[in-house]
Amino acid sequence: MKNLRVEQTSPVDDAPTRERVANSILEEGPSTAVDLAHRLHLTPAAVRRHLDLLLSDGVIEAREKRIDGARGRGRPAKVFVVTDAGRDHFDQAYDDLASTALRYLEQTGGEEAVQAFARHRVSKFEERIRPLIEAAAPAERARVLAEALTADGFAASTKTTANGSQMCQHHCPVAHVAEEFPQLCEAETEAFARLLGSHVQRLATIAHGDGVCTTNIPLYSPADSTAAQSPAAPKSSTSERVTS
Repeated sequence: MKNLRVEQTSPVDDAPTRERVANSILEEGPSTAVDLAHRLHLTPAAVRRHLDLLLSDGVIEAREKRIDGARGRGRPAKVFVVTDAGRDHFDQAYDDLASTALRYLEQTGGEEAVQAFARHRVSKFEERIRPLIEAAAPAERARVLAEALTADGFAASTKTTANGSQMCQHHCPVAHVAEEFPQLCEAETEAFARLLGSHVQRLATIAHGDGVCTTNIPLYSPADSTAAQSPAAPKSSTSERVTS
């Protein structure tokens, strides 16, 4: 009877549970209704009701589950994945919290505190990726970096140019926050230079209103490796604070 009463609650009361269902799909990847019921300790009927509402809101979409080997009888199970619009919903919620925290940090510690936080944040990525970069041939390092960024949600790709290569990040999970705090982009660019052992140049950023974040990576030379370890150059005019 207890489960029955839960399932008869109003849509307003159901909202936190629906958020749990969406979060579970976001964190665990493609999931069936049965997966979600076991994971969240809900009845299958309750899960399907929440899935129907999330589908109608465009937060998730249903896909046919991939089957390895021969397919058995019956209809294939559906898996549910978060859509781009759904990800934007989650990103916005995190953005609001991050922006509030960074504003407080700036008010209490000044711009230097924000810059220190930005460098600390990207240092974790740098430590994790450095062994992969160093194991790759110089000509392959931009591609390895792009693959690592893609795994972290930045949808990055590279292409060869006459003077080296160009890396494009087609998505940025922190773009809305970086619009107000460009220190995040600056720290990321510094980390790219250290990882690649070369000066790099940001040509465009999503945070400044461009369609993609574009980074120019010149041909590698041994001299660049030493130069890339030097302190960051003063901010250019393109890194001025945006106060939209």
